Amino acid sequence: MSFSHHSHSGQFCHHAKNTLEEVVKTAISQGMQTLVMTEHMPRDVTVDSYPEEVEAGVTTETLFELFGAYYAEARRLQDAYAGSISILVGFETEWIRASSKDDVEDLLKRHSLETMVGSVHHVHGIPIDFDQAMYKSAREASGGSDETLFADYFDAQLAMLEALRPPLVGHFDLIRRESDNRNTNWKGYDRVWPKILRNLRFISSYGGMIEINTAALRLGMSEPYPRTEICQEFMRLNGKFVLSDDSHGITQVGVCYDQIPKFLQETGIESLMVLEKGPVTNDSRFSGISARRVSTNVLKGVTSSSPVTSGEAPMVKP
Repeated sequence: MSFSHHSHSGQFCHHAKNTLEEVVKTAISQGMQTLVMTEHMPRDVTVDSYPEEVEAGVTTETLFELFGAYYAEARRLQDAYAGSISILVGFETEWIRASSKDDVEDLLKRHSLETMVGSVHHVHGIPIDFDQAMYKSAREASGGSDETLFADYFDAQLAMLEALRPPLVGHFDLIRRESDNRNTNWKGYDRVWPKILRNLRFISSYGGMIEINTAALRLGMSEPYPRTEICQEFMRLNGKFVLSDDSHGITQVGVCYDQIPKFLQETGIESLMVLEKGPVTNDSRFSGISARRVSTNVLKGVTSSSPVTSGEAPMVKP
């Protein structure tokens, strides 16, 4: 038994591969019982665009059209494969500045979505997970060191959390992806660790859940997002976790899941939450969606797809 609460497809995401239906079929073939679709929300590309979008001639209007097409296809697949897998239709936020709150609220009015992954991919308006060059630009804007950028990232994350209160918090410590020391214990950063604890307290206060995201393992880091010390602090706050592969194509569905049972055991996490449709609603914005607790024992013996190799098309986001 396995599940993922964060996924993308090349059909609706410019830095991913494969169709959404191919992703669903791959999840079914791996025995997944729950797949949460979370394509990126549209942005104003006149202000915030990625190189691949510029190359493809993407406009703000076409991004909104693309998301509408995603929503329609996701609902179709949800019905078509209802007998084989539980599919929820959600989205991943793009928190760039305070006005991003209005963009999220507008999207929720346009579509009847079932959950939201709250993520931060920008600091000072600069992408921090696209490539080294952009990461270094963001680092310079933060004062020139990894630690100052880390501090600014977690401040931006708090602003997102306070504004949106996302039911799922995506790749909590994504900021380490392009840093000089991707596997360093967060407790070693005196300016940053208190901000991490602050954010964890806030997530716990409103009942948010943090994803254990295996994309970090796929990218060669020693632990998933977030690291052990963060997970253990969140556990002390009675925090809840979900599991995600953050796949960007069929080769990444369930990737590195075989490493998760050991990580959970060593970290002390004994249960995970799984989103499902049901009578209990945890968030009034997402009516009829609840979370069910399952033992981490359900993951024992789970297999994993192979990590992406350098010969495949690059997946520039996590």
